[in-house]
Amino acid sequence: MNFNLRQAIMANIQGSNEQEVEATIVDAIQSGEEKMLPGLGVLFEVYWKNCNEQQKDQLCEQISQGLQ
Repeated sequence: MNFNLRQAIMANIQGSNEQEVEATIVDAIQSGEEKMLPGLGVLFEVYWKNCNEQQKDQLCEQISQGLQ
């Protein structure tokens, strides 16, 4: 059996509205559970693929500042 975690996560969140996406992110961060990390990674990938270069630069700058 070939299980693709990314596809499973996408199938689970496909069609989510803005409030549902935010609730998913907030819940994942507040729970602090490592099992939520793949889902956040998929959400990040979706965001990244839909950003222009300026948005990507701003995001990387914000993350970099947050890591200081």
